Amino acid sequence: MQGAQQLMKVFVTRRIPQEGVKILKQAGMCNLSVWDSDEPVPRAELLNGVSGAHGLVCLLSDRIDAEVLDAAGPNLKVISTMSVGFDHLSIDEIKKRGIRVGYTPDVLTDATAELTVALLLATARRLPEGVNEVKSGGWSTWKPLWLCGYGLSGSTVGVIGLGRIGLAIAKRLMPFGVKKLLYTGRGAKPEAKEVEGEFVPLDALVAQSDFVVVSCSLTPDTQGLCDKAFFSKMKKTAVFINTSRGAVVNQEDLYDALSSGTIAAAGLDVTTPEPLPTDHPLLTLNNCVILPHVGSATYATRGIMAELTANNLLAGLTGAAMPTELKI
Repeated sequence: MQGAQQLMKVFVTRRIPQEGVKILKQAGMCNLSVWDSDEPVPRAELLNGVSGAHGLVCLLSDRIDAEVLDAAGPNLKVISTMSVGFDHLSIDEIKKRGIRVGYTPDVLTDATAELTVALLLATARRLPEGVNEVKSGGWSTWKPLWLCGYGLSGSTVGVIGLGRIGLAIAKRLMPFGVKKLLYTGRGAKPEAKEVEGEFVPLDALVAQSDFVVVSCSLTPDTQGLCDKAFFSKMKKTAVFINTSRGAVVNQEDLYDALSSGTIAAAGLDVTTPEPLPTDHPLLTLNNCVILPHVGSATYATRGIMAELTANNLLAGLTGAAMPTELKI
């Protein structure tokens, strides 16, 4: 039985699913300090809470930079983020201090791919518009062209970034009768064979695709990738979908493309900033469907993410191998 003085302080920046909390409590080595709210921890509370901590559990909305690491002090051994993305972490500063990082790849692949397909279909077939028409009394009689959209059957789909999630999206779209699957990225992928994917340059993908799906990670190369020049190369009847990171898209250019008829429609699960202000111009458009970053939001997935986050943290505290460690 360890004495209280031997327990290691762990700061958790948010209320996380019970599956993760249970693992941390049962380990018997953590003195848990939790920002017990569904809302993000205020910066001052984060700096205070992390002081002297051996471990930190954080989320995508927490900016973990030199200021936070300095506030934590020399005890900090491990940061475990309940996310697959890690652009909120100052990796250089973390590496400099020899701190290990755990993250949660793979476990949210299926949920995010499902949501991407749902968003694509909702956008292309104008489902939110249809729901609004029913509620507002706009549904009168059957009209041949009323609420017509675009179908996947016989279409060309272009996936930007055929990683784990990109491939999972492609696999789910192919049974809809997609004729051709194009993809682009750093290089051709052998696993693209599973979806008969054709590796093409970005310009070719954008020009030929009926649906452009963005599922790449955010890097200096992809920041602002989808801009005026990008949208101007798309078909007028094409649908644009982004479930990766908001910063991949220039939102002013997207607004212009949608409002001028340069492209047909867009569906976004990610924006800049998040949450998107309610007076943002994109929210005035009928041909833009925006979701509040719910790609991985199934009960099962969030529970598994919390478990993995907890197990990564414990491994970092004990010096053991992490289930999913970020190589930095």
